[in-house]
Amino acid sequence: MGKLKNVSMFSLEGRFVGFIDEFKEKPKRIRLATSGGERWIKLSKELRGSLSETLQPGDWIQISGEQNLKKTGELKLKAYQVTLSAPTQQQSAISEDTQNSPKTLSPSPHPPRSASCVMVCKKSSCCKRGAREVSQALAESLRDRGLADQVVIKETGCMKQCKHGPCMVFMPDKSRYTGVEPKEIPMLIEKHFAAKLNP
Repeated sequence: MGKLKNVSMFSLEGRFVGFIDEFKEKPKRIRLATSGGERWIKLSKELRGSLSETLQPGDWIQISGEQNLKKTGELKLKAYQVTLSAPTQQQSAISEDTQNSPKTLSPSPHPPRSASCVMVCKKSSCCKRGAREVSQALAESLRDRGLADQVVIKETGCMKQCKHGPCMVFMPDKSRYTGVEPKEIPMLIEKHFAAKLNP
């Protein structure tokens, strides 16, 4: 007799936050902010190549697929369909609740379509070259300039520049930097977020 799988269908709606492994050509997992908190959902192989070109942080999307309840009690979600949806008044309220909810792991504190963030590689090679210090300097500089609630710091996986770390990417313009030192952070913030500093 074969093993019984505790598999059922699911459908979730929420705000697209980003991909877990966004520096890969075909990201495997998607981050969705819902009223119950942030969910990480595995993408089917068919979806991996197409979504990274079409989704923008802040987009309202509907995800459907299979959910599998493991013996450990862990719920695994796998998406087979992702569609864009227009936010209704109820969804807009969910968006506000999601941003203020203590259950949300790392909500995007800026309005949809504003993708102001700094991605910092936190893999071991970059950390050995000072990524932790750079990340700390970044947080302090953003706080000192009143930008802590407008610019998100995202820790990422490998950016494929291990010998030239620490590595960073400023969004939304996708400017990539390697060999960054903490003392260079204030200048980079002035360069990329000048409009936010001088509205």
